[in-house]
Amino acid sequence: MMAEPDKPINVLGGVLELCGSDPMTGYFRDGFCNTCDADMGSHTVCAVMTAEFLAYSKYVGNDLSTARPEFGFEGLKPGDTWCLCAARFLQAHDEGCAPRVRLEATHGRALEIVPMRVLEEHAL
Repeated sequence: MMAEPDKPINVLGGVLELCGSDPMTGYFRDGFCNTCDADMGSHTVCAVMTAEFLAYSKYVGNDLSTARPEFGFEGLKPGDTWCLCAARFLQAHDEGCAPRVRLEATHGRALEIVPMRVLEEHAL
């Protein structure tokens, strides 16, 4: 049985908005950056992919751009939205290649890992 998602509140204190459904994203694969205690990666940051970030992510061992049909994953391309792990987003920020962020679609629990000022710095 899958865990229930936490209350869908965004980092601005409002209702969590859809991050993306093409491709379908989120820990629960519902298009939202919902999370729960079972989500060890905290897939809470709604990010708009860039070529620079995708190359960085592949370099550090998380290839998001290559299709993995066995998992029903087509691979991401620049412009796609994706619920990123909060720690990976912060790491990319520290390395100077973080993608843009949709604050309305970023779950409030991202703030447990990423400071609000960092999210705001990359906000769309």
